Amino acid sequence: MNILVVKANNRPASEAVSSKMYETFMEKVKGVNVKTYDVFAEDMPYFGQDLFNAFAKMQAGEELPDVEQRILAAKQKAMDAFKAADVVVIIFPLWNLTIPAKLQTFIDYVYASGFTFKYDENGQLVGLMKDKKFVVLSARGGIYSTPETAPLEMAATYIKNVVGGVFGMELIDEVIIEGHNAAPDQAETIIANGLERVAEVAKSLSAMTV
Repeated sequence: MNILVVKANNRPASEAVSSKMYETFMEKVKGVNVKTYDVFAEDMPYFGQDLFNAFAKMQAGEELPDVEQRILAAKQKAMDAFKAADVVVIIFPLWNLTIPAKLQTFIDYVYASGFTFKYDENGQLVGLMKDKKFVVLSARGGIYSTPETAPLEMAATYIKNVVGGVFGMELIDEVIIEGHNAAPDQAETIIANGLERVAEVAKSLSAMTV
């Protein structure tokens, strides 16, 4: 089985809970082919006009400047990694109510008509990744699981809406560590309990066959 781990935090594990989640997952997962796509380590120009210019120039047979070559290469690398995976494990923090910009760029790269989704003859969106599964591992210092705060949370919700809803992939596990900043006196226990759940996810994937 091929697992792609999308790592979306470049802060050290001593300072960032989602980085601890990544380290715990990588330590505990065994017996499967695991590759990490670190969105902060990759050369990933932001999605924008440079990409559309590159598409147009390719069709016209024109030479591409460096930034356009880079974004095409980065997009293809992300798509290739995504396509090769049976399970995608996305590990990220909630920053300012949403996902890190670098993770957004990765999503923008793979969010492509004819690759992860299409529209059928009735104009209905159809996910093209229904044979794949995904896992959400995320950390947020505040509490965003109450009826009052849940509408503010646009990180895990966004990932599940896109990867599960648009791409059609099956969500098989989710671990959210939250509240450790809101309740510092309980932080050690909150984080430890969450990391235990991450370890269980890793062990479960280690025993899984496609």
